Amino acid sequence: MKHRNYRLYFAGQSISLVGTWMQRIAMSWLAYRLTHSPLLLGVVGFAGQIPTFILSPFAGVLADRWNRHRTLVVTQVLALIQAVILAALVLTGTVAVWHLVVLSVILGTINALDIPVRQAFVVQLLGRKEDLGNAIALNSSMVNAARLVGPSIAGVLISAFGEGWCFLVNALSYLPVIAALLALRIAPAAARPAGGRVMDVLREGFHYVRDFTPVRNMLLLLALVSLMGMPYQILMPIFAKDILGGDAHTLGFLMGASGLGALAGTVYLATRRTIRGFGRLITVSAVVFGLGLIAFSLSHAVWLSMTLVFVAGLGMMVQMASSNTVIQTVIDDDKRGRVMSFFTMAFMGMAPFGSLLAGALASRIGAPSTLALGGGFCVAGAALFASRLKEMRKVLHPIYRQMGIMPEIGA
Repeated sequence: MKHRNYRLYFAGQSISLVGTWMQRIAMSWLAYRLTHSPLLLGVVGFAGQIPTFILSPFAGVLADRWNRHRTLVVTQVLALIQAVILAALVLTGTVAVWHLVVLSVILGTINALDIPVRQAFVVQLLGRKEDLGNAIALNSSMVNAARLVGPSIAGVLISAFGEGWCFLVNALSYLPVIAALLALRIAPAAARPAGGRVMDVLREGFHYVRDFTPVRNMLLLLALVSLMGMPYQILMPIFAKDILGGDAHTLGFLMGASGLGALAGTVYLATRRTIRGFGRLITVSAVVFGLGLIAFSLSHAVWLSMTLVFVAGLGMMVQMASSNTVIQTVIDDDKRGRVMSFFTMAFMGMAPFGSLLAGALASRIGAPSTLALGGGFCVAGAALFASRLKEMRKVLHPIYRQMGIMPEIGA
């Protein structure tokens, strides 16, 4: 927080992300209210997330070439316009399911560029690279504080006035972050890589990730967890309404509890002074996430369900933020945008397939069984990751020693 640019960025994003989470909750509730179909609920989630999977690798190339600061201003303005259109359709009573699908695709396309650029931009906000780990943890805590506040406000607004007001508030929340971005004083970035064909530059980034064993393993585990575990958010309206017998308030409480767990995890990470031991932490947190989902799928009490999604949220966010911190610490700066695009692809790009799979499975075997199955896959993936930790340490420890993270061992 001693860096002026980071303080401005943090303040603007903190406000905007509350609106973002309000829109996410309102979108899922509106889709389920209009269709009463778990499958179509999954389709809407798929539509909003599939652009991230398809476009993020190309966005990573652009993140290593374009001015990241200006790019973020443009993506925030475009997201504001999308939210205004969505609010207008709902408030005028003309919204249909196909509107939700199309507007979800538009927002997903914007996010496909915004997210890898944002991830790579964080290091430019800091005067010292040594503060990067804490900045990433604080970013995650910011997201999850908003995840705690946003759904709670959304539940109240939906019950009192309808979903449209959530979309309108989200549109207004983009104004502070745009103002903050315009107020940043960003030093000229280092020279970008020389031009060349996009596919060649993209291929170079892919080979770098493939051959860097620790980064590859962390991304593979993250992709598995995102595919099989993260769809619990898409299925949450079903648990809130049909299994727990609640309403939009119940959905807000469940999502808020999950956000509180994730916030607790990121606050813990923000207090750590070193990334040593993060490999073991990634393994444990993935297991905690998977077991939390399995237990949540068996619960029929609201208070117990809130407790269990708290545990699941904590495990999910610690695993994601720890992976992000290690990856951003050890990768080369000139490939940061491309590597973070693969990170985005693993964390958010797999989610649309998970949403579609979860929606289809929930229609056949029920939401609880679907969630328990996903949790089991998360635990199995963590076990496989743990079996490769020794191999990963052989690669990472020399890098840590070179960076001063781990002292040299004297003869």
